[in-house]
Amino acid sequence: MSVTTEIKRLHHELPEGVTLVAVSKTHPAEAIAEAYQAGQRIFGESRPQELRAKWECLPQDIEWHMIGHLQTNKVRMIAPFVALIHSADSARLLRVIDSEARRVERVIDVLLEVHISAEESKEGWPPTELDRWIASGEWREMSGVRFRGLMCVATNTDDVEVVRTDFRAMKQLLDRYRTVFGPEFDTLSMGMSDDYTDAIACGSTMVRIGSTIFGHRYYPPKE
Repeated sequence: MSVTTEIKRLHHELPEGVTLVAVSKTHPAEAIAEAYQAGQRIFGESRPQELRAKWECLPQDIEWHMIGHLQTNKVRMIAPFVALIHSADSARLLRVIDSEARRVERVIDVLLEVHISAEESKEGWPPTELDRWIASGEWREMSGVRFRGLMCVATNTDDVEVVRTDFRAMKQLLDRYRTVFGPEFDTLSMGMSDDYTDAIACGSTMVRIGSTIFGHRYYPPKE
């Protein structure tokens, strides 16, 4: 299947209210351009340097999302243009995003990444730690950040019920935190190529799909 075919299929099949983030990390600008020509406007990257390079050479109406782990010293690189940071996984990172956003006179949308899976290697806030931070009220002072919702990566397993349990728990967290943050806290970013249909069934409003669209990750040959 071509990139164009997959983009058009997903646009047709995804329910109303579910946003497609085409995960273009490691793929060349030419592949993104093909997806763009097919009507896709939202792309996700996981490395700030790669994200900035693509932002500089591709159409300016693309909405770029940072979906990978973000180091505090790399925030400045993407602060002037990034549309949504999915991977806000600590108070320290949020403080830097807030500072850099105010420096460039922006308000940056963020999702709080939750460590919902059973795997220790996954990034994100443990739910109890996130509860404590939200209760502290520190987020109320962050004028450069707009809190839009939650993100997670589910447990990597073939057991569909385990994956769905993760997704259901995330939906419950979103509903609970929305009573604190308000109606703009409405985005639930969960579901990738292998599990996005289950994620949507459990309440996802944003899916991050890469290999289904672009194929396996592309790594250019070393010189």
